[in-house]
Amino acid sequence: MFFTFNFFRKKPRVYTKIESHIFGIITELLKVSSTDINVDELGGKYYLSNDEQHFKVTILSNDYVIRLTNTHDSVAEKYDKIFVEDVLKAVKEEKHRRMELVYDSITNSIEKMAERLHNRLIESNEQENQSVRRLETKHVKNKKVNY
Repeated sequence: MFFTFNFFRKKPRVYTKIESHIFGIITELLKVSSTDINVDELGGKYYLSNDEQHFKVTILSNDYVIRLTNTHDSVAEKYDKIFVEDVLKAVKEEKHRRMELVYDSITNSIEKMAERLHNRLIESNEQENQSVRRLETKHVKNKKVNY
C-alpha cells in the first residue's frame, strides 16, 4: 500500500543545464534591489533590467520565449511551458513582495503624517482654549462685583 502512494506523488521538475543557468541568472537579478521589474500583463511581457550590470531579461509568456541581453549579446530562445511558468512565478512573487514593501512604506508615512497632524490640532485647540481662558479671566478681573 505504501508503494502505491509513492507512485502517484508528483516528481519534482528537473531543469536542463541551460534552464538551470537561466533560472539562476533571473533569481539573482531579482535579489538585487536595483533590478527594475516592469510588467505588461495584457501583452504577456515581463521585463527585468539592471542598468548597473547592463543586463536585461524579457519574458514573453504567451510564446514561452526568454530573451537575455547584455552590452555584447542578445539571445532569445523558446523554452518549455512549465519552465517559463516557474520563472514567471518567481518574477511575480518578487514584484508582489516589492509592492507590499512600497505599500507598507506609504501606509507608515500616512499614519505618521496623520499622527503629527492630529497632535498639531490638539496643540492648536489647547492654545486656543488657553487664550479664551485668558480673555475670560481678564474680563472678569476688570468687573467689580457687588455684594
